Amino acid sequence: MTRPGLDGVFADWKEREALAEAMIPMIGGLYRRNIMLYIHGVPLYNSPSVIELMKTHRFVRQIEHNEMSEFETHPMMEILSHLDLGPAHIDIGKLTSNYMADDEGLSMEEYVRRECADIIGRHDTISHDPMDVVVYGFGRIGRLVTRLLIEKTGGGQNLVQKAVVLRTPKDPVLDLNRRASLLRRDSVHGSFKGTIRVDEENHVLICNGNVVRFIYADDPTAIDYTEYGIKNALVIDSTGAWRDEEGLSKHLQAKGVAKVLLTTSGKGAMKNIVSGVNSDQITPNDKIIAAASCTTNAIVPVLKCMNDRFGIEHGHMETVHAYTDDQNLHDNIHSKERRGRSAPLNMVLTESNATSSIGKLLPELNGKLTGNSIRVPVANVSMAILHLTLAADVDREEVNEYLREVSLNSGLQRQVGFTVSSEVVSSDFIGDRHAGIVDSHATIVDGPHVVLYVWYDNEFGYTCQVIRVGQKMAGIKYPIIPARPSTEVEVPAQKLKTA
Repeated sequence: MTRPGLDGVFADWKEREALAEAMIPMIGGLYRRNIMLYIHGVPLYNSPSVIELMKTHRFVRQIEHNEMSEFETHPMMEILSHLDLGPAHIDIGKLTSNYMADDEGLSMEEYVRRECADIIGRHDTISHDPMDVVVYGFGRIGRLVTRLLIEKTGGGQNLVQKAVVLRTPKDPVLDLNRRASLLRRDSVHGSFKGTIRVDEENHVLICNGNVVRFIYADDPTAIDYTEYGIKNALVIDSTGAWRDEEGLSKHLQAKGVAKVLLTTSGKGAMKNIVSGVNSDQITPNDKIIAAASCTTNAIVPVLKCMNDRFGIEHGHMETVHAYTDDQNLHDNIHSKERRGRSAPLNMVLTESNATSSIGKLLPELNGKLTGNSIRVPVANVSMAILHLTLAADVDREEVNEYLREVSLNSGLQRQVGFTVSSEVVSSDFIGDRHAGIVDSHATIVDGPHVVLYVWYDNEFGYTCQVIRVGQKMAGIKYPIIPARPSTEVEVPAQKLKTA
C-alpha cells in the first residue's frame, strides 16, 4: 500500500481508527462463537481498546517488514464474520499476508472461502468437551491462571474454572473479599479486565459471568468436589507444596479430580512439559504433569531452534531474574543460601534448576549446558543470557534473521518472541505472552560463539505456557487457519546463508 503524504497522515490515522473501532464488535461476535482471531499469534479477542488493536497491527509492520494495515484486515474480518463458520483459531494477520502474496487472481472472499472450506457450514469442528478446572493456591501464578481462564472462556468449550482452593482462614467472608481485591487489582499486571462480584452467601466470585467457588481445606484428599458440581476436573497446583508424583497424587484421591498440573518443575520421573517443544509427549493417560519452570520455558524453545538449525556444542545460561516471594523483604533467616538477604536491596546470586531440566526436555543437549541465576530488585520480568558455542561459524544477521522467522512462521511462534527495538527495558515486556523474547539488538556473534539475550515475563508469559499445557491435557483442540507449520523453519536463501 502507498503511505500518505504528511498532509494526509492525520486523515489516514482517523480512517484506520474507524476501521479498528468497527472490528471490535466483529471480534467479539466471533469470540462468542468460539472463533478466536489473532494477528501473527497475538490474540485479538478481549481487545481492551481501539488503540491496542492498532498497536498490534503496527507490531506486524515492525517485525514482518510488511505494510499490512487495518485497510487490509478489516474487509477480511467482515468476510469472516458473515460466514457460517465452526469453532476455530484464525490468524487473520497471516491470512491477510498470504492473500496479499497470492498470485492466483482470487477475490478476497474467494480466497477466504477456500482457506476456510473445512469449517464453513460445520459446527462439529471440535470434538472435545469443556473441562472443569480447580486452581489450588491463589498466589502470583494462581491469580494469573484465573485471569487467563476467564479471558479464554469464549463460548464455554474450553478450560472452565469452577473453584479455588485455599487453606482454612479465620474469617472466610473477609478472606473472600480480600481475594477478590487481589484479583481485581495487581501492582504489576494492572486491573482485571472485566467485572468481579462477591457473593458472600454462596462464597463465590462471579468474574465476567463465570462462577468461581472458594473452597477452604487443609488436606486435598478430604475435598469432595462433586458436592459443588465439579466433575473430572483438572487441578492446577500453584502452591509448590508438592513437586513429585507421590505428593501431587493426593489431589487424585479427592472426588471429582481427573488430572493434575504443577506450575513449576516436577521432580523424579514426572513429565516436565514445555508447550510447543515436547507437548506431543502428553497422552490421554497422563494424570500428573509439570509445566516446568518459568526460566526453563523461556530458554528451551530458543535452545531447540538454535540446536536444530546450527548445532550447539556447549554453552552457559545466566538468568537475571526478578525477585520472588520465596525471598525475604528484609534480612532474616532463610533455608536457602543468600535468599535471606533483602530482595529489594540486593542482587542475590542463587542456583538455577533450569539447566538440569534441559537434558530431559532436549536429550541432545544433555550435559552440554551449565547455568546460574542472579535475583535482582525488580518485581517482574527476567532475562536469560545464553552463551552458546555452535558447530560452525555464523554471523549476526544470519542468527537474528533465523530467529525472526521462527517468531513469525513456525510452530514455536507463541513461545519465541522477537524485538527489533534498541530502546526496550524490562518493564516493556510485562504482559508479553511469549515464553521468551529475543532481543535482536543485543545479539553478539564471534565465529561459532553466540550470545543471545532473551527477555521473559516470568509471571504472565509463564502462565500462558501453563494454560497451553493444561489445554493439551484436556484434549482441547481447535482447527487452526492458516495451518500452523512445524517447528522447523526454512528461511529463504537470499535472507539466510547456510551454516
